Amino acid sequence: MYYEGLGRRKTSTARVRLYPDGDGQILVNGKPYQEYFCREMDWQAVRDAFEATDTLGDFNVTVQARGGGVTGQSEAVRMGVARALLKVNPDHRPVLRHAGFLTRDPRMKERKKPGLKRARKAPQYTKR
Repeated sequence: MYYEGLGRRKTSTARVRLYPDGDGQILVNGKPYQEYFCREMDWQAVRDAFEATDTLGDFNVTVQARGGGVTGQSEAVRMGVARALLKVNPDHRPVLRHAGFLTRDPRMKERKKPGLKRARKAPQYTKR
């Protein structure tokens, strides 16, 4: 028996499964999350939803993270954990909503436009 949540950020997707009565082990793509994510900021993002609901260490967590970069994946994990915690206990909704963990961040990389070097950077203007 497990509770599942799906989180997305930029082009990253994280499928999170919470197993009740666990010892707090968090595995991302088969590795401990401190080993998979290098930065403290990303470790914190994985733990954020648990700390907000005071459930850190209550579940064993497995995550399948795909696409995007490291930070995008860690923030996708945060959203997936928050959605799974809602299935465990719907009373967590106000806390998670106030912290912003249930809102999908819509910001994406802007596409390159023709005639420009990047999305908005124009070639240098020469007068003569």
